[in-house]
Amino acid sequence: MHLLPALTATASASADTGDAVTVAGRSCSREDLLGAAGAVAARIGGAPAVAVHATASLETLAAVVGGLLAGVPVVPVPPDAGPAERDHILRDSGAQLLPPVDFGERADWQGAETADDAAALVLYTSGTTGAPKGVVLSRRAIAADLDGLAAAWDWTADDVLVHGLPLFHVHGLVLGALGALRVGSRLIHTGRPTPEAYAAAGGSLYFGVPTVWGRVAQDPSAARALGNARLLVSGSAPLPAPVFRDLEALTGQRPVERYGMTESLITVSTRADGERRPGSVGLPIDGVATRLVGEDGELVARDGASVGELQVKAATLFDGYLGRPEATAASYAADGWFRTGDMAVIEPDDMHRIVGRASTDLIKSGGYRIGAGEVENALLDHPAVREAAVVGAPHPDLGQQIVAYVVADGVSEAQLIDFVAGHLSVHKRPRQVRFIDELPRNAMGKPQKKLLPPA
Repeated sequence: MHLLPALTATASASADTGDAVTVAGRSCSREDLLGAAGAVAARIGGAPAVAVHATASLETLAAVVGGLLAGVPVVPVPPDAGPAERDHILRDSGAQLLPPVDFGERADWQGAETADDAAALVLYTSGTTGAPKGVVLSRRAIAADLDGLAAAWDWTADDVLVHGLPLFHVHGLVLGALGALRVGSRLIHTGRPTPEAYAAAGGSLYFGVPTVWGRVAQDPSAARALGNARLLVSGSAPLPAPVFRDLEALTGQRPVERYGMTESLITVSTRADGERRPGSVGLPIDGVATRLVGEDGELVARDGASVGELQVKAATLFDGYLGRPEATAASYAADGWFRTGDMAVIEPDDMHRIVGRASTDLIKSGGYRIGAGEVENALLDHPAVREAAVVGAPHPDLGQQIVAYVVADGVSEAQLIDFVAGHLSVHKRPRQVRFIDELPRNAMGKPQKKLLPPA
């Protein structure tokens, strides 16, 4: 499969320019990238897998594309991984770490075409327990996802994609790099996703996580500079409703939100030409089917209120966890639907809202099923609250009580409890509010609730 047809087709075309790909201030043409990748492919051809030290650099792109050309599964290693994490990834995947890439080296790769169902990437993802697991993604799954997103976002070769996300996750690497190389759009990776860098890039399509968009919204001049962009896309974690509204006020457009996992890639998104609602991740992309399932195994109504586990069927799904058949089997329902572990609500018009992880964000209090995300968004609507995370803590009478951790100034616990009770049903109000200096987050900006102080 030609996974990156725009790269191979335009590398020698007259439209190929010296700044077709820019990473952290360094630019190259598609022809240069393809040549450097060809040299990598010549070095690694026939290897069972190759690990890449995935810094924000042209060398990383050449290494990943080289693996795809050679049909060798690529295992991106986070550049900030500690020795234990790095050793686990290398040992578990059986991949050899690729020596530093010389971007000036060139080769014309003429290897055999790789099968559609061959593994393209092995991305390591952490769950709530145990060591990170290797998620095997096929070339077919990646192609299906990128084509579905290109259709949803009207993403074409005329776009200029801008982002500064890590090149070892789905968001930054698959969407943000391979997506541009498949579609043929110009790519500007800013190195770091700062408001100033985003404002200076002059893109038509921007990718960011909520932390990035929150910082952009706090820099009005940078935000206004994005007013000429075509789409601002947010993912990897829920975008707080206040940030959504601030971006709309400053840029004149509503951000696009989308939903996915490493195991499923991106399966749901609002559309370039469709309605965009705060808190909604939109509709399934082409080729994706979704359903909600309750704890009793029965289907949950799409009534805009009932909560169930989101399950999907799609060509974008992973091939399994590397070397873990039992974990792979456990991630599917008996009838073959993938169990995301995320709780969601689906509106009658099919718009999807994610309300949290089943393991940490579904709170069962006094007979009610409450999504933590809904309470978090209510708290963030208070002008004094900068960050919020909500969990369920054991309670002798209610089963669980709602506990909120907030970063805020000049507001009391009682005021926040009353504020939420005035915005949502009274049973969704926090019973306790804990004030902290900051929320623990991972590299993609997702709050890490397991690292919060005990409730």
